[in-house]
Amino acid sequence: MAQRHRDHLPEDFSERSLAQDVRAGLTSSPKTLPPKWFYDKVGSELYEEITRLPEYYPFAAEREILLDHAAEIVGAASCRHLVELGSGSSEKTRALIEAVLATTPEGEQAAYRAIDVSDSALHAAADDLAARYPTLALETVRADFEHGLAQALAVDRGEVSGGRLVVFLGGTIGNQAPDQRAHFLTTLRSALQPGDAFLLGADLVKSPDVLVPAYDDAAGVTAAFNLNVLEVVNGRLGADFDAADFRHVAVWDAEHAWIEMRLEAVRDVHVRIADLDLEVDFAASEQLRTEISAKFTRERLQAEFEQAGFAAAGWWTDRANRFSVSLWTPA
Repeated sequence: MAQRHRDHLPEDFSERSLAQDVRAGLTSSPKTLPPKWFYDKVGSELYEEITRLPEYYPFAAEREILLDHAAEIVGAASCRHLVELGSGSSEKTRALIEAVLATTPEGEQAAYRAIDVSDSALHAAADDLAARYPTLALETVRADFEHGLAQALAVDRGEVSGGRLVVFLGGTIGNQAPDQRAHFLTTLRSALQPGDAFLLGADLVKSPDVLVPAYDDAAGVTAAFNLNVLEVVNGRLGADFDAADFRHVAVWDAEHAWIEMRLEAVRDVHVRIADLDLEVDFAASEQLRTEISAKFTRERLQAEFEQAGFAAAGWWTDRANRFSVSLWTPA
């Protein structure tokens, strides 16, 4: 089956976005950086290691749900076309793809569209999927779904047989602040058509005794992952961060129901970012927030989705009730 690729981003999109995020985040108070910059080659390898840690339950819990319930999910969505936001390696999506292929009537076409900002991730995943599933229609779209969601989801309806299931896995929605999340859901709702559905992977509220170690493991892998973002800024923007000047911190914010990952200066630090002609000072103990990871209850998700114009269509958790996968349809 032929592959199709579309690119909605300018060639220098990543460079410009990083420069904008670093300038805005390091001159704000408190200082912040968005978590999407964790994932250079080293960061991606460290994340793969994190997913195998005993403390880090979300990856395994979500995969358990998809392996146990993929056929039920696809049946409830009644779809033959999967569209994945932030698709990455598409590894966990294979269970859904196989369920779609198994239920697609003879003579009709099952399809998968992967949407990600990384060209290399898209092509690697597409090559793997094409070898595994030769009858699957594959499309890759390089797009920033945070700002170009409607364009990324646009489709010639004549090309699609049956409804689409838009998939957003990994608990990534928790990285969005509440106002960003509301905008995302409203934009998504406006891009869906009758017959479409949305599948969300979201982490659940639980004891801080479980949550905090998932983001601050005993082996220090998450600390290395967090600190590596400084090397990303060094390598791509000519900064002179020294990782030894900072330590990894993970805290549970009960008021907002989210984990925050931060980098805390262990001494007074002066940093120059040559490519931005920017100099930044950190006081000792000052913190740079690098991630929020919101945790949800079923009731909270229901309220946010209903506010955005969705109706609940399915709810699944892992056997330990740590993580959720939920299905939503346009109301």
